[in-house]
Amino acid sequence: MWKKIRIVILLLVLATVAQQSWRDQASLDWKDNFYVAVYPINADGSAKVAAYIHKLNQEDFAPMGDYFTEEAARYGVMLRRPIEIQLGSQVHDLPPAPNVHGSMLDTIIWSLKFRYYAWNNSPKVAIKPDIRLYLLYCDPVTHRSLKESTALSKGRLGRINLFGATEYNDQNLVITAHELLHTFGATDKYDLSNNLPLFPDGYAERDKLPLHPQSFAEIMGGRLPISEVKAVIPQNLAQTLVGSKTAREIGWVK
Repeated sequence: MWKKIRIVILLLVLATVAQQSWRDQASLDWKDNFYVAVYPINADGSAKVAAYIHKLNQEDFAPMGDYFTEEAARYGVMLRRPIEIQLGSQVHDLPPAPNVHGSMLDTIIWSLKFRYYAWNNSPKVAIKPDIRLYLLYCDPVTHRSLKESTALSKGRLGRINLFGATEYNDQNLVITAHELLHTFGATDKYDLSNNLPLFPDGYAERDKLPLHPQSFAEIMGGRLPISEVKAVIPQNLAQTLVGSKTAREIGWVK
């Protein structure tokens, strides 16, 4: 009896996920803009990060909205503001972390936990968001590197690790923009074994001669290629472009 009940519950969950996936894909016609809520979190509980979050304001995220307006226009998407960023209130509970070495079942369970977390941790913003990004800020003094961020296209949620210090604001926006595009279905375009952008899709200037160094990074390539064996993290969004394959993946190119 209980086995049948569990199977029914599982089928209902899977049906709900499938329906949400269909709706998410169907909405990528870019006839309307998307509203994104970003929720800051003090990931390490430090006083320094608490002070940083306290000073965050809407204007700190404005360059990301400007960036997507300009990049969308290059592909013929002429919405005044295709992506609107809204700064939400601070969230105090940490979202569940994915098991990077887990099975597919582990990933499914984590995604369901993340959705349940988001349902319980979405402070109201001016306009109901289509996408929710949880920004986990850490003190760069005590954290020399950041753990990998994760985003879901199904449900459009992001769990993003960032540095909670003013000098990292521009670089934080690059990371956030990258993960935001994942929620629209954009794929990574770098080699997971060495973080080098993959040619040609991970290159912003694939036809440049000589090929290196590149002047811009493809936003989903993650890094700016300096040579065949060296690439650096872009300092700001002005050093990045949305490549043609990424534009197709997110619906800017049909």
